[in-house]
Amino acid sequence: MSIEAKTKIEIDNLMVSASPHIRCDESISKIMWSVNAALAPAALFSIFNFGMPAFINFAVCIVAAVVTEYLILKWQNKPMVIGDGSAFLTGLLLAMNIPATLPWYMPLAGSIFAIAVAKHTMGGLGFNIFNPALIGRAFILASWPIAMTTWPISRDMVGKVDGLTSATPLGILKLQGYEKLVASFGDQATMYKSLFLGERAGSMGETSAILLLLGGIYLIYKGYIKWQVPVIMIGTVGALTAAFGGDPLFHMMSGGLILGAFYMATDMVTIPITTKGQIIFAVGAGALTVLIRLQGGYPEGVCYAILLMNCVTPLIDRLVRPVKYGARR
Repeated sequence: MSIEAKTKIEIDNLMVSASPHIRCDESISKIMWSVNAALAPAALFSIFNFGMPAFINFAVCIVAAVVTEYLILKWQNKPMVIGDGSAFLTGLLLAMNIPATLPWYMPLAGSIFAIAVAKHTMGGLGFNIFNPALIGRAFILASWPIAMTTWPISRDMVGKVDGLTSATPLGILKLQGYEKLVASFGDQATMYKSLFLGERAGSMGETSAILLLLGGIYLIYKGYIKWQVPVIMIGTVGALTAAFGGDPLFHMMSGGLILGAFYMATDMVTIPITTKGQIIFAVGAGALTVLIRLQGGYPEGVCYAILLMNCVTPLIDRLVRPVKYGARR
């Protein structure tokens, strides 16, 4: 074969395409189902902890999210991508952000709102500016505030407290103070142990810190999320609460902070693109969480902190956008 013919064959085999040009074996489906798998131990523990009501609400949230996605894609004549795990993940995360005792129609409405409004009015997967699961939670909280702030006691608390419901640790701190909070657990060491293992009242996904941490570490190991976001967000909460005279360890393990920092603040669609931008995002989310917890009327602030930072993600991307080669900022 002549050199000219060989060169022509090589040129004919070249493929011109738009960036990015780096290819790997990862896919949206693989990443989404890996996140679902990372959340599975904490979800199963929640069902064990709160019983059949938790199972029902998990099922309602997930099925409603997947069916809503299917109906919208069918109506829009778009490719059916419900198997990619993103709608399943939205339903799973929403379920982990609500009390186990909610009547079934409330999580049903929240899941439909999360998929139909927060996700598909923005254009679908990859275009939503807010985390859909958190928007769903905010919708349920605004619509049924009493039900969303009535917390079932965990299996381990049966016989230790009166009734079937109890205030969350953050609720006790907000309304009755730190001494009453510690007394409700017996002593400080028991309080830390209960928070770490999940022996407390709260949303279905905010009980067991250790299982959420293990799932988050798995996602960092796989490279699906960056360690900077959860570590800096949680660290910011600890540092600021200590600066204002609070108990940093309590605040870092309580509420939905670990769930939010590892699984929702790291949402690749709604977080800044660059590492520098993600650090700014994490610091802002942590600071807003502390501000709402310590100065706001609501005992928990993770949901609204992340949603507020979602609002400024485009601005952060613009501020930290890398300079083109050879150009000046």
